[in-house]
Amino acid sequence: MNRSKTSKAWIREHVNDAWVKKAKADGFRSRAAFKLQQIDEKDHLLRPGMVVVDLGAAPGGWSQVAAQKVGPSGRVIAVDLLEMAPLGGVRFLQGDFAEAGVLAALQDALEGRAVGLVLSDMAPNLSGIAGVDQARAAALAELALDFAVQHLVSNGALVVKVFHGEGFDALMRALRDAFIQVVVRKPEASRGRSSETYVVARGLRVRTTEVAA
Repeated sequence: MNRSKTSKAWIREHVNDAWVKKAKADGFRSRAAFKLQQIDEKDHLLRPGMVVVDLGAAPGGWSQVAAQKVGPSGRVIAVDLLEMAPLGGVRFLQGDFAEAGVLAALQDALEGRAVGLVLSDMAPNLSGIAGVDQARAAALAELALDFAVQHLVSNGALVVKVFHGEGFDALMRALRDAFIQVVVRKPEASRGRSSETYVVARGLRVRTTEVAA
């Protein structure tokens, strides 16, 4: 009964959400598109010609924004365990990013091109047990960080969803160990009561591949 009441309340809130209504009006697949737009307005991450990897992409709001920004000379590769309807300018790979086969397919899709921006809006299926859910979320963020360190150009960036709670401080230390600049963002389109926040990390401390300014 409690779960049913909670679900009905969430649906009611979602339907009445101003960002959900704006997403529909503007042709975006989800309200999450505005989170990335607002982060990009502050940090100027996306630019024409860039290679972007979008982890946890479905239903495609972030990929839509990225594809618009990088244009036809850029490339967006999206990955998600769930299905995602086709998007112009986006190559979609369905599968679990934690599996070696999916990672290999993503590396093949890059065709040797270095990545300018890694986006991760990945979140676990929630169990309702705070400690378990926090650990799963942190593990996904760590996977995104590992991929970014291995594939980003040296002046590239990572945007990753994180949740406040157990493991948050350790993850922030790992990000600061890997990147020169690490800032926390809470975009306006993110629900205020949600513990989610986003970290923007730029400039790998370990030099990889330079990209033209």
